[in-house]
Amino acid sequence: MNEDTRQPTVFMMDLWATVPYYTAYLSKALLAKSVDVTVGSISYYLDPECFSSRGIKLDPGLMDVVGRFRLPRLPRRVLKLLESLLNLAALSVRFVVSPPDIVHVQFLPMLTQRLPFDLWFVLLCQRRGSKIVLTVHDLLPHNSGLSHKQTFHDLYQMVDRIICHSDSVRERLAQEFAVPLEKVSVIAHGPFFYDLPVTPEQILQSFALDPRKLLVLWQGIISPYKGIDLLLEAWQHVEATTEQPHLLIAGTGSPQLLEQIREQIRRLNLQRVELHPRFISAEELVALYRAADIVVYPYRAITTSGALATGLALCKTIVASDLPVFRELLTDKENALLVDPQDSRALANALIELSQDARLRARLAENVRSMNFGEESWLSIAAKTIECYKFVQGL
Repeated sequence: MNEDTRQPTVFMMDLWATVPYYTAYLSKALLAKSVDVTVGSISYYLDPECFSSRGIKLDPGLMDVVGRFRLPRLPRRVLKLLESLLNLAALSVRFVVSPPDIVHVQFLPMLTQRLPFDLWFVLLCQRRGSKIVLTVHDLLPHNSGLSHKQTFHDLYQMVDRIICHSDSVRERLAQEFAVPLEKVSVIAHGPFFYDLPVTPEQILQSFALDPRKLLVLWQGIISPYKGIDLLLEAWQHVEATTEQPHLLIAGTGSPQLLEQIREQIRRLNLQRVELHPRFISAEELVALYRAADIVVYPYRAITTSGALATGLALCKTIVASDLPVFRELLTDKENALLVDPQDSRALANALIELSQDARLRARLAENVRSMNFGEESWLSIAAKTIECYKFVQGL
């Protein structure tokens, strides 16, 4: 095979399975394009079949034990750190001898710690001749302010190529981190869970949903930037205006945040809100999305959103904050309703309008369906990623 047509060897690096579904779907698409991909990750402890169900064999370095068991948070994190250090040591020895052409970094969980072993591993690979491609899922860690800005500035300068998911993030990399625009490739975020089969109705029994009631869904990892407090303020107006819709909030979060949500529900005397503060399996998630009449994303800020990608893949009626990243996929009154991310009354009005207008819900959902946000999206993403690999190799 000629050098200019040879597919590179790629080490897909997500050692702690921090973004497992993104890593899995991208790797599957690259394998379908005949790229020689090794997925450096442990099993995802909340979904041990995340990778294997998509035909991916993991190679974390030495061992993959911790991710196969449900353990309490503290011992899991301690054991995962120890396992990761052993894996990094094994990978370092291997790559000193035979480095991959590309190390595609999805996440560096130790980057902001005093001993960033994963960053040092990446630097070792770079010195041995590997090109480093970094996918930026978050410009900075959420809810951390600017405390790690210099660390991420240095990382963005060090890597050979950056992939981000929107033009607005590319502009921010240039303006806030002095990254040359020509160093950044914009490749859209792909959808999740479109490939899962229709789940039986009994999987929803634990949520006690009433199929006669219109369902509004918020789902994800609970965090302040995702605007649940704004949503609950809006919901007070919804309940005062219309009797039909029910709101379901489903996802994990810190005990402090969960208690704040419960307290806000009590204080506002909300009667049609259900809170399910636990991990939602992939099968449950798909069932919830399919059962929902409206899905809502009231985020204050966002770099990218796998949750939105899921809503698009499953062809839902969407209400979202009017943010630059969302505007690259959503157009107000065409395939979603977009609202000011600081205006709870505007959010309430959008939810009320949709709850009272079935034809509008159907039209927005049909326009989402026409986007064809499924398997072909990932194959297109894989093709653009391959071009990125070839660029850094000078091919």
